Amino acid sequence: MPPELDRRTYDLLRLVDRHGPIGSIQLVELMQLHGYDIKDRTIRLTLSDLDDLGLTEKVPGQGRRLTQRGRDELEQGDVSSRLEQIRARIAALTSRVSYDPIEDTGALVASAASLESDAIDDALELVSRLESLPLGPIPVALEDSAPGEPGETRLLVPSSITLDGVLLAHGVNADLTTAGILEYEPVPVDAEFGDGDRQLQSGGRITRYVDVINGEGSSIDVISLLIEAGRSDVLCLLESEGPGLLVGDGRQFPINRYEEARDLAVASRDAIGGVLDFRRPREQDKLPNGSSAWAFGSLTYVGVGELVLAALSEAGLTDEWDTLYGTVERNSFEPVAAVAPTAALDD
Repeated sequence: MPPELDRRTYDLLRLVDRHGPIGSIQLVELMQLHGYDIKDRTIRLTLSDLDDLGLTEKVPGQGRRLTQRGRDELEQGDVSSRLEQIRARIAALTSRVSYDPIEDTGALVASAASLESDAIDDALELVSRLESLPLGPIPVALEDSAPGEPGETRLLVPSSITLDGVLLAHGVNADLTTAGILEYEPVPVDAEFGDGDRQLQSGGRITRYVDVINGEGSSIDVISLLIEAGRSDVLCLLESEGPGLLVGDGRQFPINRYEEARDLAVASRDAIGGVLDFRRPREQDKLPNGSSAWAFGSLTYVGVGELVLAALSEAGLTDEWDTLYGTVERNSFEPVAAVAPTAALDD
């Protein structure tokens, strides 16, 4: 049995598994892309150690690939670290969000789908059709994939985690609690912002949760799990105008920040799209001594990043994506009509 490996080494093993056979120079680039400040010499020494442990092996002229023992280690080891990594990744990205939905500027969190060149036009056409629903706007960006990564192009779309960063930047700490499949109807919803309001929906109507996964104790990205399992049904919205099944996430926040959180959430949705369901408790809980307990509002959000990843997967246009790709400046994104070839949108 190999000695206990640290998180960085497990991440290196995952990259070798995903892209192998792969050379050390490409691994340095990928590790740096994933947030590690690491040098080529360190990568080469680590790979040599992994070879000695029987977890990786050399392929002459091509680099390293994972052995079966290495795959077994990835599947069986590092469960607690994977959970910690996901939480740390979300926390780090949230803290780096500088996006201001009122000014529509600053850095936001992006999701990314890997596309082959012959799938780009179809992918952009699909996004354009989705944008015509109340789900829009859907700002997008295209960039070339790094060497050794799947696909020739990455399609970037704002992630739902952007909203958590916007709230945090204004002192509203939203706690992600669940991910799930939501039944959705693409109809306009009129909302009144009054002191007595109990519900606010924007971007269409979420009618119910079909399935819920509590991320507590999970060692995987539950959004990706739901997409990979084929639980979503976004494309039916384009065929029959709903109801559809979308992947979204829920969070709670202190009720004393309700109005501010509501206004920030609506402004974010209006600027970068998605579906919003915002609720406050009917009344505050009471403690045994008669005083009011700390109450929380709930906010369910389907970001356009999660929406597009699910739709592209359903359409068979991508099988590789990253729900938490990184932070990207808002000015890197454009309306899909400005990115897509005219022919692709007119067909």
